Amino acid sequence: MTRRCLMLDLKNDPELISQYRDWHKPGRPPLAVIADIRKAGILELEIYLLGDRLVMVMELDPASPADTSSAASLDPEVQAWERLMDTFQQPVPWARPGEKWTPAEKIFDLAEQP
Repeated sequence: MTRRCLMLDLKNDPELISQYRDWHKPGRPPLAVIADIRKAGILELEIYLLGDRLVMVMELDPASPADTSSAASLDPEVQAWERLMDTFQQPVPWARPGEKWTPAEKIFDLAEQP
């Protein structure tokens, strides 16, 4: 399995952050979004929040496509979800132009230690 860790910021507004949390409760994301995630070969996906910083950890099937972003989906329901999420999100300061979720660099792995 391949693991990816990505980061994104939320707009620093307590009400927007509360709404964002609510949209991610079990059963709230549209089924088309969940299906799109699974279709991309994402086996596990968790999002963590600290202040206004989001961390997404994904476990991918090794045969997953290089781009697992829902933004690439042609499904209108997935695109509507992405537009809705854009109202809450903003790129981290280190994001490249046009980049939404920014990959974090792994600098430590306990399994590699003696």
